[in-house]
Amino acid sequence: MLEQVHNHIVDELGQSSRTDTIFVVTAIVFNLIALGANSIVSVAATEEDGTATHDIILAVFIVTPVLLNVIAVAALVLGRRTRTMLLGGLVAMYRDNEVDKYYDPSLVSNYGTRYLLFSGVIVTLAITTIVVPLIIRFVGLD
Repeated sequence: MLEQVHNHIVDELGQSSRTDTIFVVTAIVFNLIALGANSIVSVAATEEDGTATHDIILAVFIVTPVLLNVIAVAALVLGRRTRTMLLGGLVAMYRDNEVDKYYDPSLVSNYGTRYLLFSGVIVTLAITTIVVPLIIRFVGLD
């Protein structure tokens, strides 16, 4: 039974990692695409003396990345919490079976740091996706 529990936890960790990867890659790709689209709309608005249509489109393209990135970071926070709980269970299982010396507990904090770095990349790209087009729109390309 212990082996089945161990395999189940390891499978859950793998699934959690795949899900986290999907959220990170989706957020990064979306931000890069949104940056390009926002920049194009901003340039068009600047060249045509800022029509209201371009500004509305730009506003939508600013709100959407904010929402998507909030969801992606929330998913990473949940993934981090899930991984911490699963690894805690593994460490307890290893401790109970006196094999905990083979698993370095600092790995749990390393995973936490990795999640913070992923979130930092997503947030940085989100800010860039929003700020650069606004600079183009309101400051211009001179």
